[in-house]
Amino acid sequence: MRIITLNCNGIRSAARKGLFEWLPAQTADVVCLQETRAQEQQLEDAGFRPAGYHCHYFGAERPGYSGVAAFSKRQPDRVVRGFGVSEFDREGRYLELQFGRLSVVSLYLPSGSSGPERQASKMRFLEAFLPHLRRLGRRRRDYVFCGDVNIAHQPIDLKNWRANQKNSGFLPEERAWLDRVFGEFGWVDAFREVDPRPEQYTWWSNRGQARARNVGWRIDYQITSPSLAGRARAASIYRDTWFSDHAPLTMDYEL
Repeated sequence: MRIITLNCNGIRSAARKGLFEWLPAQTADVVCLQETRAQEQQLEDAGFRPAGYHCHYFGAERPGYSGVAAFSKRQPDRVVRGFGVSEFDREGRYLELQFGRLSVVSLYLPSGSSGPERQASKMRFLEAFLPHLRRLGRRRRDYVFCGDVNIAHQPIDLKNWRANQKNSGFLPEERAWLDRVFGEFGWVDAFREVDPRPEQYTWWSNRGQARARNVGWRIDYQITSPSLAGRARAASIYRDTWFSDHAPLTMDYEL
């Protein structure tokens, strides 16, 4: 099973940059997009419904903000929009497709980089999401969470980690949250199962020639439930064409 995740930083912008021309050749079973910045009625054009896929969108109530999408070759048995916390469900941050006992989730965590108010929102999300993970862990289902977590976990996951220890995205309390997800809760950073190398980033600032110098962050993840540990087979980060300030992360699983 091949799954692609991408923060498209505006799906209409990514479409103009060739995302939907690139996608068919990737033969993905599921594609998860974050930060679509569009409501579903704005995406009725056939260009946003790629051939061969069942397309599902979950937009924010606020126009031009947040939003997630998921495309699948197989018709899902059920589609779940939101995880039951109204503050974040209104922002369109969680979209789950269920196939038999497998769920694939397009997930977009808040960014706290714009100031204290948004960082406080991010921390509320982290606090609210752990009980959801705990509930999911008690179900007899397999999960793959795909998306922009807006946290680099370890120093290996960003270029200038020493200078960023007081910045949103690499704060000790954010990294400790991922420690709990991967440690106490037993969920799996699937990318690191198959690629232990440094400098494997998925996001670059638009400033200071960060892309050209590969001064980036790995903040886009595919996270699997403990039941899928060891199932990842390959991972790649596509950098040949820029659809966004993020790069698509493609992973193959034996499911």
